[in-house]
Amino acid sequence: MRWRGAIVVAGVVAIVAATLVTIRLWPREPLAERIASSTAIFDRQGRLLRLTLASDHQYRLWTPLEDISPELVEALLLHEDQHFYWHPGFNVPALVRATVSTYSGGPRVGGSTITMQLARLMYGLNTRSISGKLEQIVRAVQLELCYSKRDLLEAHLNLMPYGGNIQGVGAASLIYFDKSAARLGLSEALTLVVIPQSPARRAPGQVDEPDDLREARLRLFARWVEQHPDAANAADYVATPLRYASLHDLPFAAPHFTNAVLQRPRPAAIHSVNTTLDLRAQRSLERVITTYVREHGDIGIHNAAALLVDYRDLSVRAMVGSADFFAPEIEGQVNGTQAKRSPGSALKPFIYALAIDQGVIHPQTVLKDTPTAFGPFNPENFDGRFVGPITAREALIRSRNVPALTLASQLATPSFYQFLRSAGVAKMASEKHYGLALTLGGGEVTMEETATLYSMLANRGRLAPLRYLEEEPRADGIRMLSEEASFVTLDMLRSAPRPEDSFARRRSGVQAAWKTGTSWGFRDAWTAGTFGPYVLVVWVGNFDGRGNPAFVGVQAAAPLFFRLLDALAAQEKLVEPVYRQPPRMERVEVCSASGDLPNSECPQVVSTWYIPGVSPIRVSQIHRRVWVDTRTGEQACPPYDPSFTRSEVYEFWPTDLLQLFAQAGMPRRRPPPPADCQRDVPRGTPPQITSPVIAVTYTVRSGRVGSETIPLAANADSDVRRLHWFVDESYIGTGTPGIAIGWHPSHAGRYIVRTVDDQGRADSRELSVELVR
Repeated sequence: MRWRGAIVVAGVVAIVAATLVTIRLWPREPLAERIASSTAIFDRQGRLLRLTLASDHQYRLWTPLEDISPELVEALLLHEDQHFYWHPGFNVPALVRATVSTYSGGPRVGGSTITMQLARLMYGLNTRSISGKLEQIVRAVQLELCYSKRDLLEAHLNLMPYGGNIQGVGAASLIYFDKSAARLGLSEALTLVVIPQSPARRAPGQVDEPDDLREARLRLFARWVEQHPDAANAADYVATPLRYASLHDLPFAAPHFTNAVLQRPRPAAIHSVNTTLDLRAQRSLERVITTYVREHGDIGIHNAAALLVDYRDLSVRAMVGSADFFAPEIEGQVNGTQAKRSPGSALKPFIYALAIDQGVIHPQTVLKDTPTAFGPFNPENFDGRFVGPITAREALIRSRNVPALTLASQLATPSFYQFLRSAGVAKMASEKHYGLALTLGGGEVTMEETATLYSMLANRGRLAPLRYLEEEPRADGIRMLSEEASFVTLDMLRSAPRPEDSFARRRSGVQAAWKTGTSWGFRDAWTAGTFGPYVLVVWVGNFDGRGNPAFVGVQAAAPLFFRLLDALAAQEKLVEPVYRQPPRMERVEVCSASGDLPNSECPQVVSTWYIPGVSPIRVSQIHRRVWVDTRTGEQACPPYDPSFTRSEVYEFWPTDLLQLFAQAGMPRRRPPPPADCQRDVPRGTPPQITSPVIAVTYTVRSGRVGSETIPLAANADSDVRRLHWFVDESYIGTGTPGIAIGWHPSHAGRYIVRTVDDQGRADSRELSVELVR
């Protein structure tokens, strides 16, 4: 019979053991997920930027056990529950001792274990009654069955009350001592152990340390010395009253940045976020922007935003989304760095970079800044004037519109639109929707997208996303531009002179590669650029889109850009990372007037960057030696008799540029007309038709066919006196370069318009005519 009883007992034990194992191993929600947590956001140096409230409106920062000071954990077990690792959730001797003392008139002492205290905090139990105490014990046993001792201790440390709506050692450490729970000293650790026993009386105030708190800490320290005799030397240190901060001292730094971080997806278990922001740089930018807005309020500048990125690792170092986060009159809580705005000319550098990559220009290529029609689009420059011939370098830094539009129209693949789409510019309409207006800021970008593009330029053509968190790896990026085009474009942008700023306090002398932008209607003023290891984007405007004539990039945003640059230079030595010159880059001498290789008559040459096999290469035709017959004033025919001929060098400019030179009071000498013997040997530049306009369909009223006029006009070389016009091989008439003649279409359809100059050079284009009622 004994063996049968033993078998029954063994079976019961096995069943109980299996049940306990099953309960322990059964999948369940971790305690960390059952307890709401705050989020702590730190800058790159570990300085607290912001501590949010948990969903239950408590300051409670879930902190893993391994991230809590070992001294605090040991002191807690010493003070609260020395047998924590051995009891099943309740300690019978401790409960009996507490009951006897309480109901025999002795001092009220606690008998709760750490697990019982956790049960009370988790389930909100009223443990002053016998029934409440019994429920507490049952819940404690339940917790012991379901979770490990480590999990229970970790949860208790994160739920301990510290006065008001502060719970857990993680939040208490940050709020009271401005440090993480892992960095607590012995005196601070002992303090955080004893506060929860009476948070109403012991929670630190803003003035002096409560006497009860200091005495409780010293009592616990005495017990600590019993376990650690060497600690007796720290008695004076522990007895010294501590200095505390309070909830009123919690930082709320970089609010636009921390809001952006909180909106980014991250694992639910991550409650301490280490960001890339540099609080020192952030405060510097905020100070400068506040001062700048105050100084310029009289001209309507009330808001500005700035974004600073370290392009070496794409980390966001500072973000000022508005001039004042707490100012409702400027909608200060809107984050301007993430708002879609028209960039004006701020993205023009990328048109030039694409043109360099596609072999359209090099920095000294001479472009035409003249009245030009692009289909129905007749652009003007910001100043309403045209400067004539201008180098690509000057056209970029002076932000001339016509040269940029000309380059954009000449881009192959990718076009400017395709480039922006590939670079991640979001929410773009179709390419047809923008047309060439995209070149002048017809689309919209955010400051973040602009900073990403300029970082790509600084990183020699490789595009990668910006980083907000330290744990985010830096991607290698994708190549958007060649190393050579990026290098040359930045070199061009460095030529821009620094704007005047009568309010500037000091100048750092740091060189920047920068570009301004002004949107249509003076709604947005931009400046973006690189200096040292940074990309900085600055915006000035109103969030409601109201325009202001003061919102001009070079006048409103550029001075702020350089003030911010100078402020950063005062904090740190700004040294641009050393990059090797791209291996395919060379320098070559070109004729300064044309940007082409100098011929023997070019009077002045300049040096420019050149990409062999890519950059355009041809011999200059602007300066040509002409033999003049002194008797007729016309060009002479060989052989040249020195008695009646002389040679002179003339500049051969197109007629539209000659008109601009004349309007500017700098007329150019026109070369004499060619002799008859030279008309059969065409050389120089062929004419260029300016009307009819490319890609435009001309309409003629059906009742006026044969009487309505379409103008035909072209520019030509300066030695050309006559242009002969043909439509579908039919002769229309002869005119002068730059002056239109009229043609009367007789029916709808497609025509080929052709002009031939008096030296046999020609140009042609297609023309569409439609009849309308």
